[in-house]
Amino acid sequence: MIQETKKEDRAARFKRVAQRRTENVLNSLRILGNCANKSTYQYTEEDVAKIFRAIEKQLYLTKSEFKIVRRKKFTL
Repeated sequence: MIQETKKEDRAARFKRVAQRRTENVLNSLRILGNCANKSTYQYTEEDVAKIFRAIEKQLYLTKSEFKIVRRKKFTL
């Protein structure tokens, strides 16, 4: 019973923290979108490509962290 409570607490904490952090990422992307205003900013297609390559690379790395399977040590 104690282990179930710990799991629930960890799951609840994950949901709370992940939700807040996801909203922060989405909000930051919306704010980045404000830079697309050509009457306010000057940029090249190369600048835009660099930005999105960096974002996509970090997204790939972060997503892969959720897929990592932890291997157990071999024991006899």
